Amino acid sequence: MGQYNINLHEAIYSLSDALDLVGVTHIHHGKRVAFMAAECAKRMGWQGKRVDDLFQAAILHDSGVSKTVVHERLAQFEWEQENEHCVLGEQLLQGCPLLAPLAPIVRHHHTHWSALKDMDLPEEIKLSANCIYLVDRVDVLSLAFLMDEDNLLLGRQQIRDKIIAKRGDWFCPELVDVFMEVSSSEAFWLSLENEHIDGYVSVWMSETRQQPMDFAALRSIVRIFSFIVDAKSAFTRQHSDGVARLARYLGTLFELSEDSCEMLELAGLLHDIGKLRQPDTLLEKTECLTPEEYAHIQRHSFDTYAILRNIKGMETITQWAAQHHERSDGSGYPYHLTNSRLSLEARIVAVADVFQALAQKRPYRDSLSPDAIMEMLDEMVSDGKLDREVVRQVAQHPQECWQRATGSEAPPAQ
Repeated sequence: MGQYNINLHEAIYSLSDALDLVGVTHIHHGKRVAFMAAECAKRMGWQGKRVDDLFQAAILHDSGVSKTVVHERLAQFEWEQENEHCVLGEQLLQGCPLLAPLAPIVRHHHTHWSALKDMDLPEEIKLSANCIYLVDRVDVLSLAFLMDEDNLLLGRQQIRDKIIAKRGDWFCPELVDVFMEVSSSEAFWLSLENEHIDGYVSVWMSETRQQPMDFAALRSIVRIFSFIVDAKSAFTRQHSDGVARLARYLGTLFELSEDSCEMLELAGLLHDIGKLRQPDTLLEKTECLTPEEYAHIQRHSFDTYAILRNIKGMETITQWAAQHHERSDGSGYPYHLTNSRLSLEARIVAVADVFQALAQKRPYRDSLSPDAIMEMLDEMVSDGKLDREVVRQVAQHPQECWQRATGSEAPPAQ
């Protein structure tokens, strides 16, 4: 099992970038919430790991949100069904040992203080969750104001008044009082502008060095990325898992090293993270895409690269993931690389992506059998689209490839 040197803060930052894509009108929401929560925590006298855990939980508080429609509803100040994404976020973080301590904070980041204060939870968890809830609502109110006005300073008192009105009910009185102190300056509100937030979070990232992680630890982080994107549409659910299993299996058929096979699995899990930018309706469309819609879809592999490129130690994995729509003859996207400029591993991920998509039921067709898939792969080889050697390995093990792509034992009837 390989060892990877990863900066956890960089990975969390990239997760935040991925979540930003879900709410196209609310870019940097997680980072702004983290900034405001940290400023309140420091005024409360919190230090060290307690502030860092709060910052991480704040950045990831909406990790249970994949669908555009859910994000739009959360942008309302009050919404009755807000609890579902809290539960999902908790489940995601619990599956990652390095982030599991943040799970209860995320679980309760929409729980009203009137209920939360009496729950059997550590006081630190309750205050952290409620702090995120308070500043999350501040950011939602800020966005609503900026849609009508250009200057947030004009609306700051209206926002503060709405927070005060929920003191003791939604929000802990002590946290409200601290927020009033912190938000009394113009500098606080001006710091919410994107360039200032980026600078603030960059300093936070620089405070943590790369740390050794084994494959299981890194995979548990990567699984959060893949689950978020696969949950965006019922028709792409488990796609990333299938591509990851198949890519790793193909790597073993080529007798690649264990490290390379692990990296192939991670690239498979991550390859479609850029699809979070795509509207739900586009991914679930049953008709042919219009030229405009196809052009929109074409950006997702580059968005995958843009999200992952900040994580040092994952440069090669990022490259393989971002090149999954490149084609042997150079007709793919986003770089138009030919076979001579594509690594074997990148070509494996490309074939695994096509195979899994054909093996999975989609809105416009049923799952295809191994024989039907091989006919289409052979045609793509003849057209210069997919690598001949990789497809030849698939042809020698079609049933095994189908099982790994789908996670099922029996392929459909011929």
